[in-house]
Amino acid sequence: MSINLKERLSLAPNPARVSSLANDLSGSAILKIAYEVRDRVAQGADVLNLTVGDFDSHEFPVPSKLADEIKAAVDQGHTNYPPSNGVLSLREAVVEFIERRLELAYPVESVLIAGGSRPLIAGVYLAVVDPKDRVVYGTPSWNNNAYCTLVGAHGEEISTDVAHRFFPTAEAVLPRLAEARLVCLNSPQNPTGTVIPTDTLRSVCEAIVQENRKRTASNKRPVYLMYDQVYWMLTFEGAHHETPVSLVPEVAPYTILIDGISKNFAGTGVRVGWAVGPTDVIARMNALSTHLGSWAPKPEQVATARLLRDHAAIDAYLEVMRAAIHARLSMLDHAISELQARGHPVRAISPQGAIYLSMHIDLRGRKTPEGQVLNTDEDIRGFLLRSAGIALVPFGCFGVPNESGWFRASVGAVSEAGCRTFKARLERALESLGPQP
Repeated sequence: MSINLKERLSLAPNPARVSSLANDLSGSAILKIAYEVRDRVAQGADVLNLTVGDFDSHEFPVPSKLADEIKAAVDQGHTNYPPSNGVLSLREAVVEFIERRLELAYPVESVLIAGGSRPLIAGVYLAVVDPKDRVVYGTPSWNNNAYCTLVGAHGEEISTDVAHRFFPTAEAVLPRLAEARLVCLNSPQNPTGTVIPTDTLRSVCEAIVQENRKRTASNKRPVYLMYDQVYWMLTFEGAHHETPVSLVPEVAPYTILIDGISKNFAGTGVRVGWAVGPTDVIARMNALSTHLGSWAPKPEQVATARLLRDHAAIDAYLEVMRAAIHARLSMLDHAISELQARGHPVRAISPQGAIYLSMHIDLRGRKTPEGQVLNTDEDIRGFLLRSAGIALVPFGCFGVPNESGWFRASVGAVSEAGCRTFKARLERALESLGPQP
């Protein structure tokens, strides 16, 4: 007879049972919202789920070339441990891909492969940031606050605004460089769907180079730039992706690029990412990886190497992918514009890249038919979910401290038909509210 352990193991949270780090590190607020949405859907609710930055594989499958090559790699016996820094064929393919697409010629020793981009971002923090070091990043941004907690760093947050596409300005970054160890940028950006202005990126890079000249002269540790460009192939007409090293080659010794197949090729579950940067930092990130076991599965690595060398397949896939994403984002953007023109308190930023649309929904002080006064962004989020079946993520989940009224909509897991319902859903909810007091 089996021993039933449910009663013994179903324990109430107790800070004494886990580490201080585990107590201090909060779970993902985005996933908490996503789980709430899934529960409602499971109960039969009709929800347009614009929350998690993932893809519905029926709407956005991975490239057939990638799927076929994964199967082939398994059949060919690529099922043992990969090298900790990644299989050589993939690292070489990444080097060739970057040179062809971005005109940057890196040595193969500059490349580290991992199971998606998250372990690589964590690896950058662990490799260059010590406890109490300062990490500079703008808000909203994805998860930098959590990684600061992970390594015991001080997060130096810079509030941003819509006028600057929600990126920190060079004028805001520069005064913080003298005390910084790491600057974090992401473009195209999660959660905003915007692309960093070229002049801003160039100015930040030039300032990092200048700061490091001073530090070299005084034998001080350098300041690094982590540039997360995991959405860079998903930019739309009128927007142009730039890399720091392309604009300011002198920043290369201090820049780590984060990239992978999770977003550009809808392979969020395939888990292959790469970091590219100075060989000494990459080597220490690899040393960490040998202990953490954060490498990508070998069949997926072999398959990704073969995909990256098939440029015709990639171009054909991305043409369809970008068009499908942009069509969905444009539907939401146009719906917001039409409702704004009718006097509703909503607006949006036209999408430039990634799979996100930033929308401002200012309903604070309005009263629902049930008598609830909407005082916070969380109140607004809950109201839209219950009354219209619209699931959004407030910018508060991305480190924005105040009730900003800004929300992220992610279109990777919804159909075009679903997006067409957005306007009617939102209009119905807005018109059900009492007037502004």
